Amino acid sequence: MFRPADEAAVARALRVAQEATATGDVPIGAVVLAADGSELATACNAREALGDPTAHAEVLALRAAARVVGSWRLTGATLAVTVEPCTMCAGAIGLARVERVVFGAWEPKTGAAGSLWDVLRDRRLTHRPEVVGGVREREAAALLESFFADHRG
Repeated sequence: MFRPADEAAVARALRVAQEATATGDVPIGAVVLAADGSELATACNAREALGDPTAHAEVLALRAAARVVGSWRLTGATLAVTVEPCTMCAGAIGLARVERVVFGAWEPKTGAAGSLWDVLRDRRLTHRPEVVGGVREREAAALLESFFADHRG
């Protein structure tokens, strides 16, 4: 269910996503919020910057949040991200025990939160976070469209 704070969280993720453009990375941003709504960590895509295929914004933000709380269990946390998580990120989200996932743009080619697959809510898994998609969707989609238009000529 959409909460008023979700819009602000995705807006923050959109600002973080802008940082990725400096290194030529796809502008995707993620923010991890504690149960009380305080910000634990942020990250943007850094695959190009780090030469690491797993350096997606979600994974980097989850790692940073785990360091802050001193545990891999991010119980009660919300992950806000600018685009629907892929299967790798969905797996990391489930393993981190994130309570909610809020995202902007749907990703019909690789999305694993309802578009192509629905890994996050698969009933066969032991942990299934609440998923809220389409928050600030137009802004998130426009950011990606602009990036790819510039990079594909």
